[in-house]
Amino acid sequence: MQENASDIAGREFLAFTLGAEEYGIDILKVQEIRGYEVVTRIANAPEFIKGVINLRGIIIPVVDMRIKFKLGEPVYDQFTVVIILNIGGRVVGMVVDSVSDVTTLTPDQLKPAPEMGTAFNSDYIIGLGTIDERMLILVDIDKLMSSAEMGLTDVVAAAN
Repeated sequence: MQENASDIAGREFLAFTLGAEEYGIDILKVQEIRGYEVVTRIANAPEFIKGVINLRGIIIPVVDMRIKFKLGEPVYDQFTVVIILNIGGRVVGMVVDSVSDVTTLTPDQLKPAPEMGTAFNSDYIIGLGTIDERMLILVDIDKLMSSAEMGLTDVVAAAN
């Protein structure tokens, strides 16, 4: 089901950066934001799955989005954060370069996603948000994280 501007308008989005691009995800999917910490690698996991962390007794997989979307060598610094997501009852960590703010988008700030070559497959893009000079690529994080290409269900099974 593709969302349209009226579905998205009025919702709050957490803005984050990966390389030169700025993305937005539904704030309701975000459980918390943490500084980057060392993760425990899982044998035979795809390279973009950094490993797992113990979050208050729950073992969660951590995905590095720069590696996943081939956006250059990731750099881990004081701005690097892990966005802890709750996707359909499953908790997943997502490493991004930085987070900036939470913004509410109005209908006139929303544009349909063009068919173009962004890091994200256009299946996962629900639109573009324009805020002054900024452009947010709005990502359907539910659909992305639960997709077969992410393979997160296999990693969670291997870690437990």
